Order: sequence, then structure tokens, then C-alpha cells
Amino acid sequence: MSHLKTETKIGSMADLRQLMDNEVLMAFTSYATIILAKMMFMSSATAFQRITNKVFANPEDCAGFGKGENAKKLVRTDEKVERVRRAHLNDLENIVPFLGIGLLYSLSGPDLSTALMHFRIFVGARIYHTIAYLTPLPQPNRGLAFFVGYGVTLSMAYRLLRSRLYL
Repeated sequence: MSHLKTETKIGSMADLRQLMDNEVLMAFTSYATIILAKMMFMSSATAFQRITNKVFANPEDCAGFGKGENAKKLVRTDEKVERVRRAHLNDLENIVPFLGIGLLYSLSGPDLSTALMHFRIFVGARIYHTIAYLTPLPQPNRGLAFFVGYGVTLSMAYRLLRSRLYL
């Protein structure tokens, strides 16, 4: 019985080494880390805007800034806070599908240069989208950045469906 466990562990380690040797997967992991760190930054930026502008979503959040009626005045919306919050929400709506589809795409054996092109364009588009949203740059800057990133995710999904899935 212990012999089987040892063989299973060795087999699992070999499988893990194969994944680590997958250049496309390692590239995806790198770009996914960059885009997730950017998304985490957006939650910090939202908190910073809330504290700087003394604008809170819940009464308990403003306890250190006022009591009673003064605290109630701090529970409101503010355009600066909302702009950062909407940019963060847009990240959530676009980065999550990229992560899922990108992972499957990475494991499907695509060409490294094609995969890198997808990952780099997506990350660049999302960073530009955030800059366009927060600056704010005039439209169509933000819209184009959104559609470029969305198009990358659709392209990976199409390539994945066309090459690897049995429909």
C-alpha cells in the first residue's frame, strides 16, 4: 500500500514539473499576477478616496471621523470615490473571465508568441482602461481599451473552442 502512495506522489510531482515546464502557462501566471496586483491596487485606491474625501458606504466605517449626526453626514456618495469604485468593478467584470479562459487557453498548447500577444495586449488594455477612467480621458479612450481587452478574451475563447473542445 505504501508503495502505491510513493508512486502516486512521484507521479504527481512529475505532473507538476510538466506544468512548470509549460512556457505558456508560466507566461500566463506572470501576466495574471500583474493584472491581479493591479486589481488589488484598485481596492486600495477606493479606500484611499473614501478616507481622503470622508465619504463612507456604511455608518460603522466612519466611526473615527464623527459620531451621531456628524457620522450620518459622512455616509454618502461622491463622484471621485464612485469613479474609482466603478473602475474597480469594471476590472472585476473583465479580469475574472480573462483568468478562467486564459488558464484553459494556456493549458491547451497554444503557440508561445500568440499567447504572449494575447496576455500582453490584455494587461496593457486593462492598465490603459484604468488610466483613462481615473484621469478621466475623453471617450473613446476608455471604450476602446475595454473592447480591446474584451476582444482578447473572446479571441482566446474562440481559439480554445476551435482547437481543443469537442462540441
